[in-house]
Amino acid sequence: MAEDPDALVVFQDEVHFTVEATITRQWFPKGSCPKVRSYPGRQSVAYSGFVIPETGKLFTVKPEWFNFETTIDSIRKFIQSMAQQTQKKLYLIMDNAPWHKKAKRLIETEEEYADIQNAVTIVSLPPYSPDLNPIEQVWRVTRREKTHNRYWSGLPKLTAVLDEWFGSFAEPNEKLASLCSFAW
Repeated sequence: MAEDPDALVVFQDEVHFTVEATITRQWFPKGSCPKVRSYPGRQSVAYSGFVIPETGKLFTVKPEWFNFETTIDSIRKFIQSMAQQTQKKLYLIMDNAPWHKKAKRLIETEEEYADIQNAVTIVSLPPYSPDLNPIEQVWRVTRREKTHNRYWSGLPKLTAVLDEWFGSFAEPNEKLASLCSFAW
């Protein structure tokens, strides 16, 4: 991959963001007692994301849940979005979630997934190595800058904020390029 000038390396992962407040450390004036309200439910919104560390471009899809079918669907949507933008061979790096393993196996062996086989080579990360997946940094920064220590009145409000945030990274950008470009 690293030697191929016609290769484009892409990292994929999924994440849930909950409407329930997540409390983390933050600076406040000494002696103050900050409080954060919390939504009483456990609703969440799911995202499947693809990041290109070379450019910092982010592509997200919102599946209902994570399984091999939604993984295959999100890969197809990503390929379609990239079709007009590049002719390079895509190398998709994924972790070892059970639904990723099944999706990879089906894509590599079943004829009905020939469209994906022709566009993407799927590479699995070593087991238990989320620190090697740059998109984890995108989720971490999103939580820090957009969701931690905040009250959400409901799932639509949280989803709107996240959609706008992720939309700001839909074009190549320096913030994600520097965040996601490390020696993996």
